[in-house]
Amino acid sequence: MSNHQHTLIIDGTSGISGDMTVAALLDLGASEEHLREQLATLPVGGFEIAVSRVNKHGIDACDFDVQLAEELENHDHDMAWLYGNEAAAEHTHEHEHHHHDHGEHEHEHCHEHERVHCHEHDHEAHDHGHEDHHHAHHHHHRSLADVTAIIDGSQLSDGAKRRALAIFTALAAAEAKAHGKTPETVMFHEVGAIDSIVDVCSVAICLDDLGVEDIVVESLSEGHGAIRCAHGLMPIPVPAVVNLCQAGNIALTPTPVTGELVTPTGAAIVAALRTSEHLPVRYRIEAVGYGAGKRPYEGCSGTLRCLLVHADA
Repeated sequence: MSNHQHTLIIDGTSGISGDMTVAALLDLGASEEHLREQLATLPVGGFEIAVSRVNKHGIDACDFDVQLAEELENHDHDMAWLYGNEAAAEHTHEHEHHHHDHGEHEHEHCHEHERVHCHEHDHEAHDHGHEDHHHAHHHHHRSLADVTAIIDGSQLSDGAKRRALAIFTALAAAEAKAHGKTPETVMFHEVGAIDSIVDVCSVAICLDDLGVEDIVVESLSEGHGAIRCAHGLMPIPVPAVVNLCQAGNIALTPTPVTGELVTPTGAAIVAALRTSEHLPVRYRIEAVGYGAGKRPYEGCSGTLRCLLVHADA
């Protein structure tokens, strides 16, 4: 099989996140059954995945949702909280457990920014009076070594393990640089880490399943404004995304969208796995997949499009 048999083109015009990438790959034809079997071998619990169909701006798309056990849930995930303003309050979800609701699962992104942050912040969390005993285990940390042990301890293929570790290594380096740590000492927030581990491993499993060898991403569209994370309001793109785009030489295309279109996990996927930023001169489309985003942004399709193509030699 030539290197160009299975090329994946990721269209970055709507940005990218981990869950959108998994959804698009499932829509392309990666096996949900195989994904579930492989995820079940991860030596970590407290999560379930939900795969469904949604319609985003008229486009039929796949939705991939990591649902955390109730005691691991982070409830600070409405849009107003995320962007530090009240104007977005209308987007808060009325249906807490209806994961199709357009405002639901914003916590995937809040976690995204809490996944890695310094010890100081986490230790403060132990002192909050409202933290009762059964929530205390939220605040354990996971280092890159811990995450590596989880991935290595799974039954993922060698190729899938290699890709998952590459994504986490890129993410840890970017977060460490942002926080003045080293990749070895920077910590993933426990709750977010589960979310992130499942997203990243799912991407690696699905790429393996589809036989993808080359991954082409021309550029990533990004919004503007500020987003709230563990450290307060951060300008968009957030520091980890800036560092990943610098490290991966990723071209950014600014858009008029107010909000974050590129999440750290999404940027890490591109930085770690992209093999080219140039589309093939000619290609034939084998399959197309659409992955649904979770946030309701104006002026953005809200879906990640991926093409599985054969490049003409």
